[in-house]
Amino acid sequence: MNRPVSLFTGQWADLSLETVAHKAAAFGYDSLELGCWGSHFDVGAALDDNSYCKAHWELLENAGLACYAISTHLVGQATCDRIDERHKAILSPEIWGDGDPDGVRTRAAEELKRTARAARRFFDAAPSRVKDRLEANGCTPVNGFTGSPIWHLLYSFPPVVPGQIEAGYAEFGSIWTPILDAFAEANIHFALEVHPTEIAFDCASSIRTLEAIHHHSHFGFNFDPSHFAYQGVDYLGFLREFGDLIFNVHIKDVWWSDRPMPIGVFGGHTEFGTDGRFWDFRSPGRGRVDFEGIIRMLNHIDYQGPLTVEWEDPMMDREAGATEAASFTRALDFAPSQAAFDAAFSE
Repeated sequence: MNRPVSLFTGQWADLSLETVAHKAAAFGYDSLELGCWGSHFDVGAALDDNSYCKAHWELLENAGLACYAISTHLVGQATCDRIDERHKAILSPEIWGDGDPDGVRTRAAEELKRTARAARRFFDAAPSRVKDRLEANGCTPVNGFTGSPIWHLLYSFPPVVPGQIEAGYAEFGSIWTPILDAFAEANIHFALEVHPTEIAFDCASSIRTLEAIHHHSHFGFNFDPSHFAYQGVDYLGFLREFGDLIFNVHIKDVWWSDRPMPIGVFGGHTEFGTDGRFWDFRSPGRGRVDFEGIIRMLNHIDYQGPLTVEWEDPMMDREAGATEAASFTRALDFAPSQAAFDAAFSE
């Protein structure tokens, strides 16, 4: 069966879910990945209101859409970060509280556990076709971030003190093992989007992340090639290395320069879209990501989940871009061959 083409609602949180759903259907999408911010998926309501999940599925089905994942990037970021005023802008007042860093991290970790339970209730109420797809993919994912207690140590000057990096991974493990145990209890899998500022941002850091949680059975990855490519990380190699842990896939493109630019890979404290940047996100098909190679690798690893457009392009109208991205993504996909191409020669 063809993989569904989905739209992540994170970049559309200024619109109601009903509005986004009808737009996405008109753009050509099969499903939505619902962000747990704005009004698209309310964890508390899913847990406390017995009619909430049913009403959500009715809204989606009325628009002709499904859902195969929810996402908790913003709250997840606060579980391990060094908390500052930036986090207040992305967290609810209940999670932020008085802003005390330990309190913020503790409340964020508890909200992740609640999110796992809310996701279970939501997907238990899903139509059979959604459950069949999730069963084919082998997991029901909640995508998100973890933050990192050691991201500020990325560039090792002043030199990192021996043991600091190891201590950071140990801290991550101590925070996230109880969270993942709650995910396991709910039979939901957490899919980390490997990404700068997270505990895992390339292949090497992903290996250390898995070791820190002792390869927990309910932890894997949301694969987004755009965050690897401009770093110079082998994103096809990532799929090869971690194929059985790819729980979800984002289709997002990025452009990077072949020559030196005035603003380097660290971004020069400039905004996305600034002229002269070494790299910038692009609408799918307008950057340099090898999506053909990605589809072939997804076929190798037998990934059966959605292909989810996370639409980000600072220089393009988002509705035009999202419409184009739906067609681009649908045209990308193909099923693997069920027979050797040269088998007929022996007939």
